Amino acid sequence: MFSLDLEAAGDKEAKDILIAELWDQGSTGIVESDLPDGRCLLRAFFADDADAGALLRRFPARLERHAPQDWVAYSRVSWEPLCVGARFYLVPEWRDDPPPPGRLRIAINPGLACGTGYHEATLLCLEALEQYQRAHMTVLDVGTGSGLLSIASALLGARRVVACDVDPVAVEIACAAFQRANARVLLFTGSVDAMRSGSVDLIVANISAAAAIELGPQFVRCLARSGGRLVASGFEIPEAAAVEDAVERAGGAVERKWIKGQWCALIIRRGA
Repeated sequence: MFSLDLEAAGDKEAKDILIAELWDQGSTGIVESDLPDGRCLLRAFFADDADAGALLRRFPARLERHAPQDWVAYSRVSWEPLCVGARFYLVPEWRDDPPPPGRLRIAINPGLACGTGYHEATLLCLEALEQYQRAHMTVLDVGTGSGLLSIASALLGARRVVACDVDPVAVEIACAAFQRANARVLLFTGSVDAMRSGSVDLIVANISAAAAIELGPQFVRCLARSGGRLVASGFEIPEAAAVEDAVERAGGAVERKWIKGQWCALIIRRGA
């Protein structure tokens, strides 16, 4: 068994793509560790029969050989259950920890390329759902990835939950997650442009700043005129100003900027 150590930038989308590539190359487990400036270290494990030379040519990495060990168990040991906000309890799917009283249990797979659930941007979205979602609402999860935010919205009792992603693989992963969680979610491959104008009470979009800027007009178009809000996250603090500008030019109004670590969430309502 050997491992590759790779440094990933703070950009969530770039990191997720790198993780997906490592899984595609046959990694048997990936461990993330935080580094300064929002970066992270990825340690990807491979079996001895993997082509180490080809991997080193493909990835700028440091290789380390290891004595025989259960590396799947090793990669899992760092993942503990996590209380989020006032209502949620995230638990790795291989553990059976019951939720504390009053919390909603969500089983997650931290190894999935499209979202661990432990990232600051995801935590911001979960806390925002707690505060802004109401039982009568239609909620749209744009760029659903692992489906975590849609499951959270369903557990909070939204009247209708719709999820979408432009990546067909992410849609397959989310579909399986909804089935395991017994969550009633309408899921489709595509994006917010497929939604009817004024049809959504709450949009949650944990995506890159570039995607949020591009979709700004569509977000505002789809929001209900009375009380419609967008929770936009997935970008670092320096990128927030460009996202704010894009949604304001489209007719949205930023009513709150929410910070966790180096990451930001914007709460945006539809203008008058």
